Amino acid sequence: MTTNAARRVCYQVASSLDGFIAAEDGSYDWIPMDPDIDFPAMFARFETLVMGRLTYEVMLAYEGGVNESGVYGKPTIVFSRTLKPADHPNVRVTSDDPAAVVADLKQQPGGDIWIFGGGNLFRQLADANLVDSVEVAIVPVLLGSGIPLLPKGGRMNLSLRSHQIYPGTGTALLEYDVVR
Repeated sequence: MTTNAARRVCYQVASSLDGFIAAEDGSYDWIPMDPDIDFPAMFARFETLVMGRLTYEVMLAYEGGVNESGVYGKPTIVFSRTLKPADHPNVRVTSDDPAAVVADLKQQPGGDIWIFGGGNLFRQLADANLVDSVEVAIVPVLLGSGIPLLPKGGRMNLSLRSHQIYPGTGTALLEYDVVR
């Protein structure tokens, strides 16, 4: 983790080969839990998680997903116009503009920020030029439809930083920096 004001915002997500991060009903049971992926190290990279209401509600249903320290023990900001902050004391629920909140967060000391799921939130932050890296685990499955990696709209140019293939599941992890 970094400890200076140059916090990076990363969109790290799994995607089907045809570009969907979840099925139409929001399910993600098609994503294999590859034993070769070091999930604790992946989580350790980030100090703060940001997510939308739908992703947060999935985490609420997942045993151990939300605890007194946030989602998976990380300080978490949930963007929602419908959730009541008092009902969710373990996270910061806000209806404020995500771009303004994340821009402010990037200027504060601390470690990197993970856009945790949610193509729409990613889209808003990308449009505001706040995303620094995109890391996609491409899972070898075709869904045909679902929640897209990036909702329709503008374009984002990327530069490949690294890649890794996990032979057990055929998952390819592609890590890109955003080209500005």
